[in-house]
Amino acid sequence: MKLSDFKVLTFDVYGTLIDWESGMANALKPLTDRVGGSLSRDEVLQAHAYHESTMQRWTPAKTYSDLLGVVYRRLAEEWGVEVRWEDCAAYGRSVGRWPAFEDSREALCYLKQHYKLVVLTNTDNVSFSGSNARLGVHFDGIYTAEDIGSYKPADRNFNYLLEALARQGIAREQILHTAESLFHDHAPANKFGLANCWIHRRHDQEGFGATMDPGNLPRYDFRFNSMVALVEAHRAELATA
Repeated sequence: MKLSDFKVLTFDVYGTLIDWESGMANALKPLTDRVGGSLSRDEVLQAHAYHESTMQRWTPAKTYSDLLGVVYRRLAEEWGVEVRWEDCAAYGRSVGRWPAFEDSREALCYLKQHYKLVVLTNTDNVSFSGSNARLGVHFDGIYTAEDIGSYKPADRNFNYLLEALARQGIAREQILHTAESLFHDHAPANKFGLANCWIHRRHDQEGFGATMDPGNLPRYDFRFNSMVALVEAHRAELATA
């Protein structure tokens, strides 16, 4: 199997192209600064992962920005801090300002010359529009949780993706699902028979950060520690073709 075997790269965005852990940590500072004692960055991210995935399971039709407002309130309750709903809502609106990884924009620009680029993201359309501006590329398809009415790793999201691409004449075998999260993306990619590429952004850190532990490690077809490493591997393939 080669990278050049595929026609479409389907991307997770947050954690893969957008540095959501830094975005979360910075936007949560008004809350975490008020917590007595010291919370490590990973403790904050792991608590966030639990409450986010729980809310996504219980309220799958809620938009991501609204859902994050509830996550903020659940975190405040867990840590014994009083907050106003206005504070919660402000956190939910921060998503579009979360930073892109330094290599994302240039890598996407290169990949756009060789593939159709499609987004399958657990966010809403307004939030993603802010992130898309930071990524600087025109995606050939944008499928948000708001569009679909559920959140990855739900089967519904991947069924929607495959149906939408099939309508464009794109077969499952032509798709390479590219993501960081083993929980949200690679486990369901295995279930749906999708080839997959793990962008292991947390390769130099312990644990799973802002994503839930997937349990058994999913299978992956390619693994790179960055988007630039993916680009370099693709260039190397073309050079030897």
